[in-house]
Amino acid sequence: MPEPDPPATRPKVVVVGGGFGGLEAVKALRKAPVDVTLVDRRNHHLFQPLLYQVATAGLAPASIAAPIRGILTEQDNAETLLAEVTGVDFDHRVVRVRDDHDHELSYDYLVLAVGAVTSYFGNHEWRHYAPGLKSLDEAIEIRRRVLLAFEQAEREDDPLEREALLTFVVVGGGPTGVEMAGALAELSRFVLARDFRHINPELTRVVLLEGMDDVLTMFDAGLRKKAVAQLQELGVEVRTGAMVTHIDERGVTIGDEDGREQIAARNVLWTAGVRANPLCETLGVDTDKGGRVAVRDDCTLPERSNVFAIGDMARFEQDGKPLPGVSPVAMQQGRHVADCIARDLAGKPREPFRYTDKGTMATIGRSRAIAQTARVKLSGFTAWIAWLAVHLWYLIGFRSRLVVIISWAWSYFAYQRGSRLITGDRLIAGVPDADIEAALGEERDDDPA
Repeated sequence: MPEPDPPATRPKVVVVGGGFGGLEAVKALRKAPVDVTLVDRRNHHLFQPLLYQVATAGLAPASIAAPIRGILTEQDNAETLLAEVTGVDFDHRVVRVRDDHDHELSYDYLVLAVGAVTSYFGNHEWRHYAPGLKSLDEAIEIRRRVLLAFEQAEREDDPLEREALLTFVVVGGGPTGVEMAGALAELSRFVLARDFRHINPELTRVVLLEGMDDVLTMFDAGLRKKAVAQLQELGVEVRTGAMVTHIDERGVTIGDEDGREQIAARNVLWTAGVRANPLCETLGVDTDKGGRVAVRDDCTLPERSNVFAIGDMARFEQDGKPLPGVSPVAMQQGRHVADCIARDLAGKPREPFRYTDKGTMATIGRSRAIAQTARVKLSGFTAWIAWLAVHLWYLIGFRSRLVVIISWAWSYFAYQRGSRLITGDRLIAGVPDADIEAALGEERDDDPA
């Protein structure tokens, strides 16, 4: 009796990165006749738009993150690998990864969705004094520094040092910077107002610095003005055209020698810039000044029809302009990539990717936000409700939505925040920040995906 033919090998799809784009691509392939491996050096998917809420004690870390394995547990054709990608060999179709040891993953299709890292525009030494906000570790570290500043100010006798401890500078006037500044102002003026006996948290100074002539430049001019007005209602000092030239343990320096000004602050937070993941520089393809790789109209690399790059790491031009590095772009690209692979397997031609812009929004504080679509512009409480609904919709899992809405409802009606925990006890015992950051595994510019 002749031997039966061996079963046909299903195409292997390797997805690098468990962010919005990568995870969406995996989920969209759930019915495709392929085997998918999702590789990420963290075990969780992170809802980055709400990181500032963790950093300002509004939400617990688990409220905005979910284990990747748990998200994909019902998807039989997908598996997860907790590992670090160190490189790609396109000619041999393998991805080099490192976990307990170095090894390789073969692929038929490769989806690169490694995102972006914080950029200090070449001033790497500023990282120690001005943490960015791209990971849970960084958000927890910022929360620790912010809350610890109030504790230190409570027992500080020197009025100048106390003032510096209660001064918070946020560098960068994009949505993250605006949201962070507003949340810090609310934290000090409402949540902590009655918690201390020797200081008045309501006197906290929050300064938002933007090097350009305006904040939130992606919004309509009228909405930008309303956003600034709402920030000022919270007591935030908004300073535009303020180019940061130095950051150290004493605070921030603005301007050059002809007009230099120093703001004494023990807490500086950096939201001013991002750069594509350093893995992009190892791929042997052209990158723009932000480190992003140029992709074709189907999101593939030039001359690599089986290699896709999506999200913050990719430069995709539509109507003569590159698409912004926001989660809706990555998610739509993830679904498009899955469609391209399914079409290939069905013998159908691919279609070019086209981004559908559903609008932009930013929250400024309790009941304050701005939002715009092609036809609608909102501000104030109405925009805040819209912002809340959209962010809850995109949170992974029912439990996350439930926890977040309960936390926000409690915070809204009682002006309370339930995640005011100071971690990193070794710092209080005298260990430098650098050691704490190393222990937390803070992202560094030279980290691969």
